[in-house]
Amino acid sequence: MPKRIALIHAVAVAMEPVASAFREIWPQAECINLLDDSLSVDRAKTAELTPAMADRIARLAAYGRTAGADGILFTCSAFGSAIEQVARAAHWPVLKPNEAMFEAALAAGRRIGMLATFERSIPSMEDEFRELARRHGSAASIHSVCVPEAMAALQQGNAERHNALLAAAVPRLGPCDAIMLAQFSTSRAERAVAAATAAPVLTSPGAAVRKLKSMLAA
Repeated sequence: MPKRIALIHAVAVAMEPVASAFREIWPQAECINLLDDSLSVDRAKTAELTPAMADRIARLAAYGRTAGADGILFTCSAFGSAIEQVARAAHWPVLKPNEAMFEAALAAGRRIGMLATFERSIPSMEDEFRELARRHGSAASIHSVCVPEAMAALQQGNAERHNALLAAAVPRLGPCDAIMLAQFSTSRAERAVAAATAAPVLTSPGAAVRKLKSMLAA
């Protein structure tokens, strides 16, 4: 019987990249999509993740579970601490967007660059990366560059400009052993960014789907 995965989104533009990753890596999985795009709007207005937002994240996860999900994958990187709370209380796999990508970056080297398009996601992602590095005994460092105009272009339907803007930002990262594309939505720029650097380019959707498959697939 196929495994059912609840994909929880805070932006609509994250939906196709993860759907594409499932089609390529784990087509047997049955995916359901839960979207609350007001979460990203509200998160952009606050410096900190509020208890009310954390409660909404928990409610979305609970809904996914009642819909029969065997596992849950969040695709928005700005809600890390709230997702961690859900994961600690759950008895089934609950993945933050970037867990698996961070693990791959640590395996690639010590100088890690990250390209993001949503400013509010960066502090929590950097904290998560440093904590994972600490647990792995790694001295890896992370340097992030945000390109918000790329997200604006994508929301206007201009994926080509989105990709080009991210590729143009690569030199701002300096020397890197690996470059991470922070948001699920930025994964569509993988080819353009890879053409602008000799470092490996890592994306969240593919790494997350592989990890979930290893945890759940019979």
